[in-house]
Amino acid sequence: MKFRVERDALAEAVAWTAKSLPNRPSVPVLAGVMLRVTDGNLQVSGFDYEVSSQVTVEVQGDADGAALVSGRLLAEITKALPAKPVDIAAVGAHLELVCGSARFTLPTMPVEDYPTLPEMPESAGTVDAAAFASAVAQVAVAAGRDETLPMMTGVRIELSGSTMAMLATDRYRLALREMEWNPDDPEISLNALVPARTLHDTAKALGPLGGHVTMALSSGGAGEGMIGFSGGTRRTTSRLLDGANYPPVRSLFPADHNAEARVAVAALIEVVKRVALVAERTTPVLLSFSADGLVVEAGGTEEARASEAMEATFSGEPLTIGFNPQYLIDGLANLGAQHALLRFVDAFKPAVISPAGEDGEVIPGYRYLIMPIRVSR
Repeated sequence: MKFRVERDALAEAVAWTAKSLPNRPSVPVLAGVMLRVTDGNLQVSGFDYEVSSQVTVEVQGDADGAALVSGRLLAEITKALPAKPVDIAAVGAHLELVCGSARFTLPTMPVEDYPTLPEMPESAGTVDAAAFASAVAQVAVAAGRDETLPMMTGVRIELSGSTMAMLATDRYRLALREMEWNPDDPEISLNALVPARTLHDTAKALGPLGGHVTMALSSGGAGEGMIGFSGGTRRTTSRLLDGANYPPVRSLFPADHNAEARVAVAALIEVVKRVALVAERTTPVLLSFSADGLVVEAGGTEEARASEAMEATFSGEPLTIGFNPQYLIDGLANLGAQHALLRFVDAFKPAVISPAGEDGEVIPGYRYLIMPIRVSR
């Protein structure tokens, strides 16, 4: 194998592929990225039996072939190279990489020991890449991080006709995003539970490419238990989580509310960050709403306290409610709007945060539910 490639294209391809490689692979070859050149195209791929990534880059190919090298090491090297064309050649059990006056010789691993990448499931439809990336970011923030509860570490994708809904919860907050997409089958009705981290990384990488992302999901037969995404020259597949017993979390959204507040998102985030400086990790920030506006306060150890007042439009009986400050900031930061509408039943029931337009009305599509923390005052 021998080829020449632009440095930026190579660095980008390797970085994206290496990102999904395992830190502690079960077998050494799974820490590698496969470089395969055929007909002037370089395929950079990685696979750990859970997630596969593959990107195609145009190169000047002198000799077709394949080589398997450490993904993280190659990613670090390509990122640090000068902005010049890169010449790569497989020589015996090594890979030689030359860029300007920089030269690297890397050991290779046996190509024949590397597992075959899974085939993409059949296409289910397409969705706007930028809108998809934005929607995934809004939802993935609420997914759990506790690997002992794998179901909570996923994002549930519900496909029903031309509507795509994404849900995620860690039991303390719940995010729901609904959007339009273009199904191949107008009657489609499918659900899938996708690992949140994989979905977020994939959407984040495909979003800036523009155009559309193709979602591949099989309802039976080949590719069952997997989901695939492709956009531009990139494609990725992931095993699905078992979502058979996923709880009916939509029922957590209150049917009605007794009070609501409209606040400026950026201002509230700044106030919560400041006030939370005195709070311990498990201490909530208190939000006190009244006709006069909003007061945010928190208390910490050794009588450290903080409070700050800010403008808010409020309707309903005065209310004081406590939230985990980081969960509150996560919800506000992902609204994608300048104003937020917070709706309450009472101080002990979940609150719902929605983006609000200039007219004060809810912008449909996204809701973020957050559980309050009971506080004694």
